Amino acid sequence: MELADHIERRVQRVRFETDRHIIVGSVTLPTEGYQARLSDSLNRPEIDFIPVVDAEVTPLQEGAFEPVRHDFLMIHKEHVRIAFPVEDVQPPAGL
Repeated sequence: MELADHIERRVQRVRFETDRHIIVGSVTLPTEGYQARLSDSLNRPEIDFIPVVDAEVTPLQEGAFEPVRHDFLMIHKEHVRIAFPVEDVQPPAGL
C-alpha cells in the first residue's frame, strides 16, 4: 500500500469559467490539511491541469450548442478565470 491509499478524500462539485466555457464538474480533494481547500489545490505551482469528472461543458457564445457531458476532462489552469465550489458530493465507496 502506498501513502496515498491512506489519505481521506472528498469530492466537491466546482464551477469553472473560462473565456469561452462554463464547466461544472467534480474534483477530488483531501478532507483536511494540505490542499483541502479548492484554492490550495488550484494554486499548486507544480500542477498545470485540473482533473474533473462528471463534467458538463456549456459554451458562452450566443447561439452555441447545448451543454455537453464528459465523464472526464482536464482543464489547464491558465484558462480558468474564476472557480468556486458549488457543493460537496459523497465519494464512491472505497475512496
